[in-house]
Amino acid sequence: MTDTTESRGRIAGLGRVDKPLFAVTGGFILLFCALALVSIDTLSAIVDWGFNFAATYFGLYWQVLLLATFLIGLVICFLPGSRAVLGRLDRPEFTLFQWAAMIMCTLLAGGGVFWAAGEPIAHYLSTPPHFSDLSGDPQAQANAALAQAYLHWGFLAWAILGSLTTIMLMHYHYDLGLPLAPRTLLYPVFGDRAINGPIGLIADASCIIAVVAGTVGPIGFLGLQMSYGLNALFGIPDDFATQALVILALAGIYTVSAISGLEKGIQFLSKANVILAFALLAFILVAGPTLTIFKGFFGGLGTYFENFFQMAMYRGDAGMFGAPGWLGWWTVFFWGWFLGYGPLMAIFIARVSRGRSIRSIIIMLSVAAPLITNFWFTIIGGSGIALEQATPGIISGPFEGFNLPAGLLAITQAMPMGFLLSLLFLVLTMIFVATTSDSMSFVIATAMSDDNPSAALRAFWGLAMGVMALILISTGSGGIGKLQSFIVVTAVPVSLVLLPSLWDAVRITLKLGRN
Repeated sequence: MTDTTESRGRIAGLGRVDKPLFAVTGGFILLFCALALVSIDTLSAIVDWGFNFAATYFGLYWQVLLLATFLIGLVICFLPGSRAVLGRLDRPEFTLFQWAAMIMCTLLAGGGVFWAAGEPIAHYLSTPPHFSDLSGDPQAQANAALAQAYLHWGFLAWAILGSLTTIMLMHYHYDLGLPLAPRTLLYPVFGDRAINGPIGLIADASCIIAVVAGTVGPIGFLGLQMSYGLNALFGIPDDFATQALVILALAGIYTVSAISGLEKGIQFLSKANVILAFALLAFILVAGPTLTIFKGFFGGLGTYFENFFQMAMYRGDAGMFGAPGWLGWWTVFFWGWFLGYGPLMAIFIARVSRGRSIRSIIIMLSVAAPLITNFWFTIIGGSGIALEQATPGIISGPFEGFNLPAGLLAITQAMPMGFLLSLLFLVLTMIFVATTSDSMSFVIATAMSDDNPSAALRAFWGLAMGVMALILISTGSGGIGKLQSFIVVTAVPVSLVLLPSLWDAVRITLKLGRN
């Protein structure tokens, strides 16, 4: 079977492209930016209504979906078919280090730095509602804060990004010749109608728009956060001109990387990212509160495991369909964010995982990557908690008002060689966001073309996301903030696209086990 999408044609300079899909997704970008420029208040009202609707009526479904995805992935690892190698290659295309680096860096993005610093201290200062008042026990308070951050950036978050959907896409694309696109995830339900009909167009468009929102948000926030950091470290004006220069530099880096492809630019940026990240974290481990970091990691993991199911399914006062409150602005927001990335992240993982077994893909995504991420959060965020415990106000003061870049700089500047460490963390954040942006430019182009999209199409999406970020930050931080919230709205249709993976990944694994 081959890619029979009848609507795919040619757009000048972009090679073979699905023209209706290009028009729908490009039209959305133009409409969103135009509304932000004309009336940011109207855009805010629309997005806020959509956010509350999604969080209220889909929050419980998302919690069940993420938990089921993780647990089913673990079950698949014990099936005989889990040893099956996917992608029609006898040996992996990339080394273990190259493969792991590209996967890790693509998800973490700027969140791997700013949220790693900000979320643990936020939960330490205001204990998550699942836990009782822990103010009399600072260690238990720290463990609970880290455990909540682990939930949001741990097993469930990583599993939804491809543990089951990658199995489906690799089987249907490399074995059966179906497109490497979100619509293929609906093939078990709708058959050829998902590949050639309007259902496929809606699925692809929803998933691409979600990823554009989820990627442009970090690009814009990076401009704002880097501008703040450069002002704090060097006195450079924290204004639109500085923010624009940062975004233009970033867009140049990730667009060139995306054009050069997986084997060159994307792989190079990922390796550089991992090397710098490990160097900085090793320094903090040695120069920072080493024993406290390890104590926090194992204590946080213990609290996480002990409360895993209760935290995963926590509803508080929301009930089945209630006002989102804390749950909406924390857990449901993160679930919507990661769900929005799910299908296209799975395309990327499918593209770089040829020659890997089903079991190795699930273990990498659902176990190894989450534990590495949790340790990462402990080194940065756990250090912030330790510094705050030793000197109350040293982190919480700058962080007041949920100022993520100020929280990061407060932590790094409290360390030995604080100025250099702060500067290198800003550089690391820029590389993180560049790695995510080049990977997402590549997979957006893949979803509307083929698994080797033209350089022009990759460049278009890379530049389009940079321009969109510039337009939105010109309206102030509110425009970028609303786009970040909008990904929770787009997660509604995307989460339905992911639903067939719960049973079809198991079916595929059992089928391959019988071959």
